[in-house]
Amino acid sequence: MQSFEVLSREFAQRFNKSHFPAEPASLYQPNDYFLQAGGKRVRPVLCLMGNELFDEIRDDTWEVATAIELFHNFTLIHDDIMDKAPLRRGKPTVHEKFGRNTALLSGDVMLVAAYDYLNKISGKYVFSVIRLFNKTAREVCEGQQLDMDFEKQETVLFDQYLKMIELKTSVLLAASLKLGAILGGAGERNQNLLYDFGKKLGLAFQVQDDYLDAFGDPDKFGKQVGGDIVANKKTFLLIHSLEAASASQKKELKKLLEDNSDAKVNKMIQVFKECKADEWALQLKNKFLDEAFAHLEDIAVLSKRKEPLKELASFLVKRDH
Repeated sequence: MQSFEVLSREFAQRFNKSHFPAEPASLYQPNDYFLQAGGKRVRPVLCLMGNELFDEIRDDTWEVATAIELFHNFTLIHDDIMDKAPLRRGKPTVHEKFGRNTALLSGDVMLVAAYDYLNKISGKYVFSVIRLFNKTAREVCEGQQLDMDFEKQETVLFDQYLKMIELKTSVLLAASLKLGAILGGAGERNQNLLYDFGKKLGLAFQVQDDYLDAFGDPDKFGKQVGGDIVANKKTFLLIHSLEAASASQKKELKKLLEDNSDAKVNKMIQVFKECKADEWALQLKNKFLDEAFAHLEDIAVLSKRKEPLKELASFLVKRDH
């Protein structure tokens, strides 16, 4: 069994080439530009790890892992357009550098390239793989739409937000693992347990992300504290605070949502603390992480084969007691 780091290096070596024709350069160069910016490549490596949990990595799994990474980057190009984001991985976004219309087309053709890689796999698993890939692609789009809908809604309930995160973030992590398991010849029960492990891991990761935006050390995590607060994003912290707040705290939160002053972030964080949203978020993160590990534990393979996935989960989601 190989570690995430080892598989990540091998995947990067295989992936770091052009996946597109030379012409028209105005369509394909923006994708080469975007992919050269790198990224963590977590999802394709999860696919490889999902395979290796049950068997030696098969050639088909490298093709599916590549399809997953291209699909993920397609979603990022389109997300950046929707969010009007100027930067991604420290570089100008595709729509900023090449224009919105080209970014739309380049994203579209990246999705087509993903299916080209799926078409390379052998017949035995192709139906199961494409069915799960399509289901996941549709769910990611549903999650993105819900996220945009929530921006216009005054109130978002905890369960609604959870569902949106599940669709927008978790299902792709879960499907990456399950696709690897399918290709590794895993039985249906083991496939589904691995999928549930990925889903809970994705939820724990998002809770952590929301928490760090308000309570993280900016030097450690490389982003300014309070970005979500400035953007009035309905995060786990805000939703819980609105549900747990007293009448006066609720009034203060609603006032802060309309505030654009420099004091907004610190004031909002103070209300979060008063509502104990920080403590609650850490408990929620640990709950999802425990549930993820329980699903992994139930998979019927030798414990030592699970170690790389346990290590990766612990790395992605730092446990807080």
